[in-house]
Amino acid sequence: MMPNRPDWDSYFMEIADIVSKRSTCLRRSVGALIVKDKRILATGYNGAPTGLKHCMEVGCLREQMKIVPGERHELCRGLHAEQNAIIQAAYHGVTINGAHLYCTHLPCSICIKMLINAGIEKVYYLEGYPDDLSMKMIDESSIIIGKVNFQRPEKSVPVKTARSVPSGSSGVKTKDKKGPRKA
Repeated sequence: MMPNRPDWDSYFMEIADIVSKRSTCLRRSVGALIVKDKRILATGYNGAPTGLKHCMEVGCLREQMKIVPGERHELCRGLHAEQNAIIQAAYHGVTINGAHLYCTHLPCSICIKMLINAGIEKVYYLEGYPDDLSMKMIDESSIIIGKVNFQRPEKSVPVKTARSVPSGSSGVKTKDKKGPRKA
């Protein structure tokens, strides 16, 4: 193996960690990837459904109701990263049967039920999640789980240079009927 070249599990987990940075949850940032044959099929992060206000804007219902992690999953305006990854695959007509999930956190019981029925074969995670029912269902299912020993990079502070692209802009130019514009 070449120096500094990550193994596949570390590579996919690092991408899941980057995906988690899009999270709008005030409690926990979670990222997920669905992978098959070393190809990324879908990604997801936790947050409110498309077009709805995020918890960052309206506050956390779970915090307001003092609900502990791992309980009462239905009392949340957000979707979990795993749910969003499954939905993204379905939305785009991508089959995920036989695929693997890389997630920054062990899936909850609701997500693990969805993953079982979607045909996910393996779940790789970085951090645990306090949901005993999830572990019981994993033990009863044919899903194989594995904890990835990946060291999250330290948070870096972006350096703005004369060539820096403003946040939220890819800097890619696209064309429309009015001519070139920034995306």
